[in-house]
Amino acid sequence: MTTLTQNQQDILFLTHLQDFIDKRKAEMPEGSYTTSLFNEGTRKITQKVGEEAVETIIGAMANDDENFLYEGADLIYHLIVLLTHKGYRIEDLANELKKRHK
Repeated sequence: MTTLTQNQQDILFLTHLQDFIDKRKAEMPEGSYTTSLFNEGTRKITQKVGEEAVETIIGAMANDDENFLYEGADLIYHLIVLLTHKGYRIEDLANELKKRHK
């Protein structure tokens, strides 16, 4: 039996988060922020991805590592929501990156 390193467990959390977001899309529970994004559609979700990308850049440029990581996490969350909305998963991005790796 293989024991995963902490880094491997952390990366696998992205799949867990993807599964959670998939469940939100399937169930659309009232009062859920994720549900509200799905209800508002592509325009709102892409707006949030752009907003979080800009905030991530601002944190990086300001050498504010705490803000950089916080906003980067928001960026990945909203990107996963967008992927899900468009019928994809975070693993699809991983596969694309793997294809490019030489």
